[in-house]
Amino acid sequence: MELTSTAFLATLITVTVFAMLAALLLWNRIPGPGWVRWPLRVLMIALCQLTSIAVIATWINGSYGLYSSWNDLLGTENAQNSSAMTGPPLGRARFTQGGDGTQSTYFRGSHSKLAGQVIVWTPPEYRVPGAEKTRFPVLVLLHGYPGSPRTWTDLGGMPGTLDQLVRVGAAHPFIVVIPDVYPGGVNTDCSNTPTRKVASWLAEDVTDLVAKNFRTLPEPGGWGLMGVSTGAFCAVKLPLQYPKVFRAGAALDPDPLAGDPEVLSDPVLRERNSPLWLVRQAGKSGRDGRGGKADVGLFLATSAQDKDSPPAQLKAFSRAAAGSRVRVKTLIRPSGGHNFQTWTAMYPDALGWLSTELSPPGDGRG
Repeated sequence: MELTSTAFLATLITVTVFAMLAALLLWNRIPGPGWVRWPLRVLMIALCQLTSIAVIATWINGSYGLYSSWNDLLGTENAQNSSAMTGPPLGRARFTQGGDGTQSTYFRGSHSKLAGQVIVWTPPEYRVPGAEKTRFPVLVLLHGYPGSPRTWTDLGGMPGTLDQLVRVGAAHPFIVVIPDVYPGGVNTDCSNTPTRKVASWLAEDVTDLVAKNFRTLPEPGGWGLMGVSTGAFCAVKLPLQYPKVFRAGAALDPDPLAGDPEVLSDPVLRERNSPLWLVRQAGKSGRDGRGGKADVGLFLATSAQDKDSPPAQLKAFSRAAAGSRVRVKTLIRPSGGHNFQTWTAMYPDALGWLSTELSPPGDGRG
């Protein structure tokens, strides 16, 4: 019987009902002395609790697609099928309102076959009277590794900081989207690999979800990314690979732009998914690595003290982009570590720059 089948859930419910009825009927009918009766009563209570928990856990798993099979649950899934994930498809994804003004959902993408959490925040301007037909630019925030979408809200002060910048006229009102950067816990530097299509998850599935459920400006002029650390690497890479989806990317302390051998061991796969290789291809042909026009803007920031993201790699990237249609702006702060204290200090520059690269709210016709 399959873990996610209706029959399995129905069986568990039936067993739970029988366990409760048995406990009620047999409670005072157990023969023998007290030292025999009481352990058996405790065992009946434990059985009722265990079956009840199993029902709730199975229902949650079926609703959110946490485990797709018994092998997945037990960790015995074949490595070749490790990317198989379950969850509601795009058409059945439902957003749940959070107490912090965000909405979240869990769904499975049709392009990548991956499933993960996506958090969305709409600015106050989205809901004002008269804005019913106004479309908004989209800012996709990419967290680092390890991390989760909630890293941006719990540690990064987003989207509150963005809202403050909007109030003083230093940034556009954006729809903020915070997806899981490595669904299933496998980091690929936002790359498509033979077993896990994370680039497709971010550039196709997540964008489809948001465009279907919110009033967004058309791609690519209304869509950008901002990332930190590993997410910053992705914020540079994805506009180069998907220039028809993202117009701009802001990278705060990006991981090595030539790629990380510990993440992608295949040297060819690693090179073809590295921002440095992609921007060099754009410089040679005026096109990205997939044959599309690489008319994108990239903002790269770090600090002079960050050994994980040295200023030298930003300079090397800028040289590689010379002569291409890739617009590169860099920021090197004099001090700061590889942490949110440094990254939040970069927000005003990064978000202000993104607001010059991406279209402001409007009717989407411009």
